[in-house]
Amino acid sequence: MSDYRFTILDVFAEPYAIAPQLTARMRVEETTGRRIHAIVLRCQVRIEPQRRRYAPTEQDGLRGLFGERSRWADTLKPFQWMHCNATVPGFTGSTETDLALPCTYDLEVIGTRYLHALDAGEVPLTFLYSGTVFTRSGNGFGVEQIPWACEARHAMPVSVWRKMISSYYPNSGWVRVGSDVLAELADYRTRHGLVSWDETMQKLLAAEEGTAR
Repeated sequence: MSDYRFTILDVFAEPYAIAPQLTARMRVEETTGRRIHAIVLRCQVRIEPQRRRYAPTEQDGLRGLFGERSRWADTLKPFQWMHCNATVPGFTGSTETDLALPCTYDLEVIGTRYLHALDAGEVPLTFLYSGTVFTRSGNGFGVEQIPWACEARHAMPVSVWRKMISSYYPNSGWVRVGSDVLAELADYRTRHGLVSWDETMQKLLAAEEGTAR
């Protein structure tokens, strides 16, 4: 019976993708020496926030996700970041391949909110694998499934994610709002003769601060 092992060697910001993307460099091993014709690989990537410490400013930024610090023993649990897929070419023994990790800067997505709140350090990731393996021997082809127990851990530097975001959204961010809210913002911008969305938001914030006083 085949025995598969997966290792994440590195995660880096992909510089030439159409949309924001990280790339995980991955080693796949089959330890019994069987010839692998190909693997159709599926992967669930989870963030495990309980595996790291947080600075006070990070704790403030994470309050909206996990509640007050006193509750974190109950709320700081692993959550799914994304699903991704790859086709691994044939090999014997081991091979290395890339796993594309498409990302978004939508702050409504829990993974993005978590990453946006981090100042430094590492992001604790777990890769959970499944998929179909096509083997090849003198008797022809065989098909088997990757065991559900196959997984790999990796500590991705926060700077890698920030580098990716800054390359696609230099000195800016992205916030999704409803169409009604957007229409009201556009009307407010027009009525006040404001040139940019930045100027619009700044005027609204200044008005709110003035009301609070």
